[in-house]
Amino acid sequence: MTADVQPLDPDSRAAPRTVAARTLAAIRWVALAGQVVTLVVVHYGFGFLLPMTLALAIVAASAALNLTLLRRRPGRDRLNESEAAFYLGFDILQLAALLFVTGGLGNPFALLLLAPVTVSATILTLRSTIHLCLLAMVCATALAFAHLPLPWFDTRGFKLPPVYTGGLWVALMVALMFNAAYAWWVAEEARRISAALAATQEALARQQRLAAVGALAAAAAHELGSPLGTIAVVARELARELPADSDLAEDAQLLLSESQRCRDILASLARRSEPEPHNAFDELPFDALVEQAAEPHQRDGIAVIIEAHGPESAPVSARAPAVRPTPELLHGLGSIIQNAVQFAAGTVEVTVAWDESGVLSVEVEDDGPGFAPSVLSRLGEPYVSTRAGRDGHMGLGLFIARTLLERTGAQVGFANRPDGGARVDVHWPDGLRLDPGR
Repeated sequence: MTADVQPLDPDSRAAPRTVAARTLAAIRWVALAGQVVTLVVVHYGFGFLLPMTLALAIVAASAALNLTLLRRRPGRDRLNESEAAFYLGFDILQLAALLFVTGGLGNPFALLLLAPVTVSATILTLRSTIHLCLLAMVCATALAFAHLPLPWFDTRGFKLPPVYTGGLWVALMVALMFNAAYAWWVAEEARRISAALAATQEALARQQRLAAVGALAAAAAHELGSPLGTIAVVARELARELPADSDLAEDAQLLLSESQRCRDILASLARRSEPEPHNAFDELPFDALVEQAAEPHQRDGIAVIIEAHGPESAPVSARAPAVRPTPELLHGLGSIIQNAVQFAAGTVEVTVAWDESGVLSVEVEDDGPGFAPSVLSRLGEPYVSTRAGRDGHMGLGLFIARTLLERTGAQVGFANRPDGGARVDVHWPDGLRLDPGR
């Protein structure tokens, strides 16, 4: 067994990383309002002389771009990757221009250069975020050497020591890289989990649809039985009354035989859909449920051995607790067994155990290569697979299995056997939770 660590291309598995034009415009309106208020308070409230005409012209340019954006993309239209990166890049340049006329890195608001890069890290790809981060670094470096004097009480201006300015520059560089990396990492993890959970829900819905097909087949067999019985009676009467040498007699016999064949087919469908020990909605012994989950994954050359162990004080003939085989249980256990079968050399051992207090466990072991050591610490996470991207594998099998089983109250652990091979332990310390939706 191996892990289903190589992620797929993020763009291929997550939702498009875009932002609504209205959202981006709203963020910019807030920023522009803050810039105008700051300029007015500093110039007129504190009495610091600022080049207000030039500063307000820079703010007006950003406001004009915002109005253009809202006119071109009304409502909740979403920007594509390049458009969103362009607008965020403009925000960096606009803020850099405003800082240039108000003191450069000596201006306490220089740290706002972090904002567009952080927004990019949460909504755009890594490539766009790197480009915007480099742009912000270039602007910060230019502001460290070229800027208008910082407004101050002294008309000669206020100058920071070069060493202090250098420290501000270093701190801003580190903050840009750290914030961008951290925000992108957290947002990427959220996107991965969201996409993987969507795949989990799809797998569960598929399992439920398969169960519904059986009920539909039973209903169809029941509903079609009556008209087919009527057709058979009429065909039998026609065959009896028609002369033996009549051309229609042969047709009547054919109609009778075909109607009987249809009834046999419907009876077979009905038998397959009747509540039997393997029906998806009737309770059955826990070990039988595990056998049902393993049955679709049997294949030639691989022996799947299932052993059941009850409490030591119980007689050997004691049956396992009866449980309802929900889609979560069937698909979750089936995926783990399927993974073991795919990588086993010849044998997969499944051990089912229970005790008198209702604690259940399933242990799946194989004699394959085992889990790669570099993968063990990340098993159960989405898009973690040594085969991701090859032969259509997405690295979601174990994640879906673990997610579905945890919904039933299970604890899932992964390990390697001392003598080679992989082991997956599924343990229900508080018993099965048969209503995973709660």
